[in-house]
Order: sequence, then structure tokens, then C-alpha cells
Amino acid sequence: MSPTTPATTPTAGGGPGPAPTRPVTRAEPVVELSRIDRVLNRTIGFLARRGVSVVGTRILAVRGRRSGEWRTVVVNPFAHDGERYLVAPRGTTAWVRNLRAAGHGELRLGRRVEAVTATEVADAAKAPILRGYLAKYGWEVGRFFSVDADASDEQLAAIAADHPVFRLAPT
Repeated sequence: MSPTTPATTPTAGGGPGPAPTRPVTRAEPVVELSRIDRVLNRTIGFLARRGVSVVGTRILAVRGRRSGEWRTVVVNPFAHDGERYLVAPRGTTAWVRNLRAAGHGELRLGRRVEAVTATEVADAAKAPILRGYLAKYGWEVGRFFSVDADASDEQLAAIAADHPVFRLAPT
């Protein structure tokens, strides 16, 4: 294929079609989970689905932005200055993109379901939230951050864009 020839992909009928419009690579960083992390998340999710919270864990359920199907993930809702937040320690993961698109979801623990709306927090306002989150959950998620709870405001501001934060409110 020459540099001026447009890329084509097979269509459902097998013939050439236009190139896909979605980018193939991610624009924002995501830290992948290790095998141990995946096993622990499955175990903690199993417990949360049965009503047992481990250090405040919940199951976040949010509709998929493309499929419309319910998608679930284990999260740690975090209270700071009278507000509740969700912090994405691994970056812009699928649940973050789905929550951005939907704007609402459910926090589940066993049979209890709490409908919540989620508003993304601006990077400039994240430093105190990230500091508190790292102080509480740093033992669990610290490896996904390049700083710890003792970091300066400038250091936290520098990493804020890599870790989406959502303010939660009951629906």
C-alpha cells in the first residue's frame, strides 16, 4: 500500500471498507493489573457481592458507553471533607470512560444498591483528595502512583491528570 492509499479493513461481507474511525491506541495512560491483583479483585468482588465489605469496598455498576450493558468493578469510595469520591488509581480505565459517558451508576454491597451521580473533579482541585486517598489506601494502591500521601501540593498537582476523580452524590 502506498503512503497515499487510504487504509481499508474488511467489512461484514468480507470486502474492503473504510478504515475504522476509533483510534487503536489509548490516549491516556492505564496501569495494567498483575495476576495477583486480578485474583484479589475477584476475591474482594465475590465478598462484596455477598455483602461483605473489605475496607469499604463496593461494586461500582455502570452502563457501558457502547453496549449499554451493566459493567461492574470493585472500587473504594472515599470520604473527604463531607463528600464522597471515587479515585481511579490506574488511570483512565474502562470504568472511568463509562462513568464519564453515563454520569451515574450504582454502588452495590450485597443486596444493597445505592444510585449515585458522578461529577468529575477538575485537576486543580484534586490535590487534597489524592492526599487523603493515598493516606487511607496507599498500602493498597500506592504502586499506581508516583508519589505518596506526604507529597507536596505541586507534586500531587503534577500527577492529578493521570488519576481521574469523581464526586459522588446520591440520586
